[in-house]
Amino acid sequence: MTATATDLAAVTAELAERAEEHDREATFPHEGIALVHRHGLLTATVAQRYGGPGAGLARTVEILTALGAGDPAVALVTAMTLFTHAGQARTSSWPAPHYRQLLAESAGGPALVNALRVEPELGTPARGGLPATVARRVAGGWALTGRKIFSTGAEALAWMLVWARTDEDEPRTGSFLVRGGSPGLRIEPTWDHLGLRASRSDDVVLTDVRVPIDATVELAAPVPDARGAELFAWNCLGLTALYLGVANAARDWLVRFLHERVPTSLGQPLATLPRFQAAVGEIEARLLSAEVLVRALAAGVDAGDPESIRRAGLGKLAGTRAAIESVQDAVALVGNNALNRRNPLERHLRDVLCARIHTPQDDTILAVAGKAALARYERTSTP
Repeated sequence: MTATATDLAAVTAELAERAEEHDREATFPHEGIALVHRHGLLTATVAQRYGGPGAGLARTVEILTALGAGDPAVALVTAMTLFTHAGQARTSSWPAPHYRQLLAESAGGPALVNALRVEPELGTPARGGLPATVARRVAGGWALTGRKIFSTGAEALAWMLVWARTDEDEPRTGSFLVRGGSPGLRIEPTWDHLGLRASRSDDVVLTDVRVPIDATVELAAPVPDARGAELFAWNCLGLTALYLGVANAARDWLVRFLHERVPTSLGQPLATLPRFQAAVGEIEARLLSAEVLVRALAAGVDAGDPESIRRAGLGKLAGTRAAIESVQDAVALVGNNALNRRNPLERHLRDVLCARIHTPQDDTILAVAGKAALARYERTSTP
């Protein structure tokens, strides 16, 4: 059973208690992941045919917004696992025995999963190209060799979907199911980032890591990042929800500060001044608009609406910009103290800026939207 709205608020509060510590020390939040697991959130998107709750994107957006407000590193790691189960609910792409094993492990404790696709030379595969990671046929299966970067939650992953190409005369690409801790697998602690420091998105180095012959997902002739429009929508809107959660946390801190700060020259809280009231109102309007948009698009995706799926990228653009601008406004209102490392706003600002780097990035979203709009004009103006 997944958490209720009241439970989510409690989870947010408990995650927030240690978020600053994990950020400062760049340590993985194992206890936060355990908390999320206890509340059934790691497996919320497991399909009902597998005995799970079968949560859709709208519920996932709600969950990730709450987790993002507490500890966005926990939210990001959770998102990767939720997206994996959601993908299996739609396509059943995992080999049945291996997915049964994942579900069995998930019943006993956190079983984190992530798709490792980014490489040093290639960058993100969304912009094209073949992986340098190679899967070589050996007796009884495959041997994988390569390096993956930005591998969120690497040290704690139970399963890694490693995107690789085969060494065949006509190479195929696909994801190979690698167990965490496999012989030949090494986590290199390279993550030293501006934000989301506790996500431990370190490098994963594979040297002849053995994988059973059937432990592959969507192994086929190479096609440009063909993971599907619906998965694209889940990534866009789910991750945007996470950063809206960060902005909500910054807004809440700002509101408390304005009530508690009483300058001696004023003799009353800053919250009583029209200038601050209007500024907070601007933040409220921006965040409300973004949250309504993201939730509406998520509901549309759940309903199979093709327009909602197509517009998910614009939802990410609008939502992440609203989150970033809101946190920046909060920092500007507080002034110099907001950038002190002891101030939560400093951490929220660093974390929310990470919204810009997730695929698809703004230039891609805008180019696709612009081309679509121009194409509509051409169709309507043709005699």
